[in-house]
Amino acid sequence: MRVLFSTTGGTGHFGPLVPVAKACAAAGETVAVAAPSSFAEAVIGAGFEHLPFGAPPPELIGEAFGRIQTLPFEEANRAVLAEVFGRLDAQAALPALSKIITDWRPDVVVRETCEFGSLVAAGRAGIAQLEVAIGMGRIGPGLVGVLAASLAELSIMAGLPPVRGAELLLQGDSFTSVPASLDSGELMLGKPQQEQPDADRRRLWRFRTHTASEEVTLPAPWGDPSHPLVYVSYGSVTARQPQFAPMYQATLDALADLPIRVLITTGRDLDPANLDPIPSNSHVEQWWSQEVVMGGSAAVIGHGGFGTTMTALAAGVPQIFLPLFSFDQAINAERVAAVNAGIQLPSGLAGVPDLPAALGRVLDDPAFTEGARAVAAEIAGLPAITECLPILQQLADGPSVSGS
Repeated sequence: MRVLFSTTGGTGHFGPLVPVAKACAAAGETVAVAAPSSFAEAVIGAGFEHLPFGAPPPELIGEAFGRIQTLPFEEANRAVLAEVFGRLDAQAALPALSKIITDWRPDVVVRETCEFGSLVAAGRAGIAQLEVAIGMGRIGPGLVGVLAASLAELSIMAGLPPVRGAELLLQGDSFTSVPASLDSGELMLGKPQQEQPDADRRRLWRFRTHTASEEVTLPAPWGDPSHPLVYVSYGSVTARQPQFAPMYQATLDALADLPIRVLITTGRDLDPANLDPIPSNSHVEQWWSQEVVMGGSAAVIGHGGFGTTMTALAAGVPQIFLPLFSFDQAINAERVAAVNAGIQLPSGLAGVPDLPAALGRVLDDPAFTEGARAVAAEIAGLPAITECLPILQQLADGPSVSGS
């Protein structure tokens, strides 16, 4: 079986594809990853063949985000989804993706939620496809409405009827690592979350992709080793966004006087040397494997990014959330708080002054750890990701359906 994975150029978008791709490769299937040329290092570093596709000109992305930054939160999220992912990224990727599918001849295409070029390219070629979720919910009619104009343009570019992209998105099956207790149903913008309607016939399979590690590996000793360890991560792209980059220093300052040890990772876009002062109870790294931190952590502070959130939950570690720039971060925070596995604070810098009190609650009240461990047990009970292979094979063996 030849399985083509397709992703936009973001670590948080690629991450959920990796366990599925590794399971396929370990079973002897032929695997390749289509991704922007600029994302080659991440794909190759994960051990996969990289098939590059194009990205929009930087000036167009700059203009788009320049406009988006002036919009209210919900409107900005609609614009990112429709203008950046649905139009600029997808239209730049489509020509090469169409050629990749023609030349590489996959049996099935597996895409992440926000990569739409392969949606229509696979649809046009009549190749089975499946989405791997990167959040705690699914794109339904509400968000397809936000994407409608972009998907119509993309469909026409692919040689399909204008409505075909939306149809493919609404009919698509999914894999997810989210347990049922955290599932938010249909993703909405500006409306209450709701369960999928009975008429929804899409198939959803849940698998375990996050496994708690017993190994704990930390940087050189710092602080008081008897104090609880608090891991802080705001993801891989926060530091490059001027309005959110101050989160790192503000967080260090807010936690400086607490009897804890803080390990904070900044991502590659922020040099730890630019943070000053670094309190004696804190240590800063650009990157540290989350899997080998969680087993020793008493709590996690983050922005609700999917990878960190799920890694902490699989390890049974309670979390404190300060959502930043994407509606799915707020949804993740809401769902985790709803099962008493964490606390959601106001978004961004506005929530930083509340961190000491929230952290005190999480560390002092065992109910939060109990809530997180209950989710960890639910995750541990899901089928292993290796059990996805028969489903992919069934999709690959199914009748080819013309995209037109």
